[in-house]
Amino acid sequence: MADPSSYRPKPGEIPDSPGVYRFRDEHRRVIYVGKAKSLRQRLANYFQDLASLHPRTRTMVTTAASVEWTVVSTEVEALQLEYSWIKEFDPRFNVKYRDDKSYPYLAVTMNEEFPRVQVMRGHKRKGVRYFGPYGHAWAIRDTVDLLLRVFPVRTCSAGVFKNATRTGRPCLLGYIGKCSAPCVDRVSADEHRDLAEEFCDFMAGRTGTYIRRLEKQMTDAAEEMEYERAARLRDDIGALKKAMEKSAVVLADATDADLIAVAEDELEAAVQIFHVRGGRVRGQRGWVTDKVEEITTGALVEHALQQLYGEEKGDSVPKEVLVPALPEPFEPVQEWLAERRGSGVSLRIPQRGDKKALMETVQRNAQQALVLHKTKRASDLTTRSRALEEIAEALDLDSAPLRIECYDISHLQGDDVVASMVVFEDGLQRKSEYRRFQIKGFAGQDDVRSMHEVISRRFKRYLAEKEKTGEWVDDASQSDASQNSENEPSPIGGSQSLSENGLKDDDGRPKKFAYPPQLVVVDGGQPQVAAAKRALDELGIDDIAVCGLAKRLEEVWLPAEDDPVVLPRTSEGLYLLQRVRDEAHRFAITYQRTKRSQRFRSSPLDDVPGLGDTRKQALLKHFGSLKKLRSATIDQICEVPGIGRKTAETIAVALAQAAPAAPAVNTATGEIMDEEEPGTTGSGGDPVTAGAPDERRGQET
Repeated sequence: MADPSSYRPKPGEIPDSPGVYRFRDEHRRVIYVGKAKSLRQRLANYFQDLASLHPRTRTMVTTAASVEWTVVSTEVEALQLEYSWIKEFDPRFNVKYRDDKSYPYLAVTMNEEFPRVQVMRGHKRKGVRYFGPYGHAWAIRDTVDLLLRVFPVRTCSAGVFKNATRTGRPCLLGYIGKCSAPCVDRVSADEHRDLAEEFCDFMAGRTGTYIRRLEKQMTDAAEEMEYERAARLRDDIGALKKAMEKSAVVLADATDADLIAVAEDELEAAVQIFHVRGGRVRGQRGWVTDKVEEITTGALVEHALQQLYGEEKGDSVPKEVLVPALPEPFEPVQEWLAERRGSGVSLRIPQRGDKKALMETVQRNAQQALVLHKTKRASDLTTRSRALEEIAEALDLDSAPLRIECYDISHLQGDDVVASMVVFEDGLQRKSEYRRFQIKGFAGQDDVRSMHEVISRRFKRYLAEKEKTGEWVDDASQSDASQNSENEPSPIGGSQSLSENGLKDDDGRPKKFAYPPQLVVVDGGQPQVAAAKRALDELGIDDIAVCGLAKRLEEVWLPAEDDPVVLPRTSEGLYLLQRVRDEAHRFAITYQRTKRSQRFRSSPLDDVPGLGDTRKQALLKHFGSLKKLRSATIDQICEVPGIGRKTAETIAVALAQAAPAAPAVNTATGEIMDEEEPGTTGSGGDPVTAGAPDERRGQET
């Protein structure tokens, strides 16, 4: 725990101007980001007597080890920079709203030649029109099914569309009139785009035009005694009205507005948003957050606005935003919203009439969401806290281990020896911080030596990065995977060099191994624990606890102890350790199977120097298989474009020296398959096996 006076800026150093400030902990990780109209006045509030500070603020300033700031010219710039830094650094003491689900949107891909209507989740894409969000995906599909009678826009995937174009036959929707079938040229691209534009206009709230137009067409058809056409138009009008009934009118003046309500207690807050377009509720979403800082309702609203509109532009920001309390001051926030929209935005508290009544409805939804969230989380939060406390008590730790790292070794009879590192923070998986290792310090099977190597490599990186100054990066660094060597671990997918250039990202910030755990768990008993402890001792690290969990009787082993610690079978602490160990085992064995699968799919062509993937593919495409390539003459190989005589001779020698592959076997049926799969052979006589799992970041396979 740091004394704030140890890093307090000297008098006169802090400018009296707008800006954004960052508090960092001893590991240089950003733990809090804030903005201020006057940096001098705001920061002075953090360095007063600790007893007068709010408990959460006191925790933040005693966790921090330094503070820095950036001066800007206006409060709007401060708001924008604060949002950018919160997104970049994910500070632990800032308010962070989290969706309780990924809300689905009705999306129209106007960026394609033939726009498609579909359900989309996740980040919004450029050139796609979005409507919603909706509470359930089935609600979107029901609405689309009704509207396709009137607006028969394409809904099929790219594969189905291409197949229909190739065969000249549309899908079922094309036959029953719910798709205009642009795939078989029933309508042109321009006509289909016009349909998509009309669909978007209807979904945006401009419904009266289409209803009146269809009613006039129905009347004209009836007068001309075209009764079948009039009946179809009547059914179309009914479908549109039924779709409109799904979102009842709540504001009579066809208002476009977002209504935001907040329900809060001392520890948490829930936010509910209703999206009203054309006077109708077109979408709803909700967020919850832990109140890790002393914060007012107006400040919660400001953070919600940043979360809601930080990535939005144009019509996605409505003309009116109605809130329960205004940020202080609210003018910069209103100006920022106007910049996002490109025109004026009204940010205000509704005082009377329909808008106030609707705000009360949104407020009730927020209250119910907070109650439901607390009901769901109470048992889980209590259980996790109890588990961490039990582990701390059983292992005689000074405090609960908020960050736990677990290591496991996996191999197949001594081949493809790999290791995994999984991370749990506050009792929850942190999959973005998982790592995997290749054991390269020796050959063969030795779990104890493997564990020593892995722990040494991981904490060498920790010590090396601890000596550097820079940012703690919370998002996985993509550049880690591209700087490969044979000595150091990498983020999922390779090995990482301990060289000077491998320690930092391009922007100079330290990479992921800079943050230490409070507890290291190894999968195994006394030998593995001793190896891990020896590795830490050799590096001079004495402030990280080590234990092992043996599978046989689920005993917990500690360094230099002859007898294990036996936790009760009903212990929440033991259950958490088992979860951590099992996750490490799963992650390790998945990686090991991937390595084995890659080895089985190796080819003798891989050993030909200077022969890249392009020429390999050309060879296999020309001959059809390795079997035919192996029997070809040098002159025949020279016929392949890009293959000279010297290269052809090298290829022939390599194929002659390689052992003939055993026949491939379909493991599902036991059938022996002819070798016709291009470039696939069993290495060293091993049969090719199907169904090898792929390894994906933080995802079970």
